[in-house]
Amino acid sequence: MPKGLKETSSIIAIGADVVEAGANTFTTQRVDLQLNPLDNEVFVVYAVDLDCLEPNNVAGVTTQIKSSISTTLRTTVGDLSDSNVLAINRITIQNDGVAGATRGSFASDSAPGTQLDYLAIISTNDFYVNIEGGNNTNARSATCRVYGVRARADASIYAALVQSELLSA
Repeated sequence: MPKGLKETSSIIAIGADVVEAGANTFTTQRVDLQLNPLDNEVFVVYAVDLDCLEPNNVAGVTTQIKSSISTTLRTTVGDLSDSNVLAINRITIQNDGVAGATRGSFASDSAPGTQLDYLAIISTNDFYVNIEGGNNTNARSATCRVYGVRARADASIYAALVQSELLSA
């Protein structure tokens, strides 16, 4: 447990999903953590599992699906270089129309190999699951599971965490 935080629950697994509002349309789904800001409650994330439906395989077209989990509201899926993005998943299918399709995928690790104590601390009341496709013929979807614990922070640490999170938007 990070210094200055006191664990107030056992491990919690929170599942969520998002479906594009239309094919190739950025869509975000808010997931409420139901934290109590009056008690300086935060959510310490230990692991993330993010999966998205494969893009359509269309002859002669490159299709893609991108999804992410972010701590604040976004207008794009984002990238791991964005401080408010916890995890990202990308799948691309390149179909030349002759030899067939080549599939490439990238997913950030659910737990980095460096044995970190935790992945992130969410201090606001929610997180977001984001998705956007490219050149697909119909809407795609993504699902996730976020593992963590509730914790209570002292006032100065809580204020710093909230300010940092909101400024990362």
